[in-house]
Amino acid sequence: MARKGRTACIAADTLTTFGDIRLDHSLDCHHSKIQTFGKTHMGIVGSAAHTLVAERAFNDKAVKADFSTRDTTFDTLIRLHPVLKENYFLNAKDAEEDPYETSQIDSVFINANGIFAMFSLREVYEYTRFWAVGSGACYALGAMHAVYDRYKSAKDIAMAGAEAGAMFDTSSQLPLTFKTVKLHQTEGQ
Repeated sequence: MARKGRTACIAADTLTTFGDIRLDHSLDCHHSKIQTFGKTHMGIVGSAAHTLVAERAFNDKAVKADFSTRDTTFDTLIRLHPVLKENYFLNAKDAEEDPYETSQIDSVFINANGIFAMFSLREVYEYTRFWAVGSGACYALGAMHAVYDRYKSAKDIAMAGAEAGAMFDTSSQLPLTFKTVKLHQTEGQ
């Protein structure tokens, strides 16, 4: 995902893998890895099970999902965790040294307020230019870093990142999907 000027874009590949088995976009009716919750577009990585769980849990009235800012996202994750454990049988145990139970979900998301990521221990970050998650993230970050100052649009930057991931990562594949949003104007812009 990237932001530039008054626009943000999230892009993703369309391959799902189960160990050594690859589910190509042509065989998957729901191949887009970008989910939309209200006015937020989110790419969730990790277990394929996260897709259906997120669709239901983020629409649960008890969760009151709000991804508009870093703080509201954190509050959403606090409300989400017990729902994941009780309703979806989340295995909240990861590594012994983890300071908190894990929600097992990592994602990036965009909305009119910016570009963000949330991670399994309920960390939430807001980014100024770009970020990536998933198996091809290191390739995507390198590509977006290389083109950021040369490309004029957030879409072109995000697509360059996702294309690099699909080119070099064995768990990623074209075609890509993407969503863009207009960003709210903030002071000083």
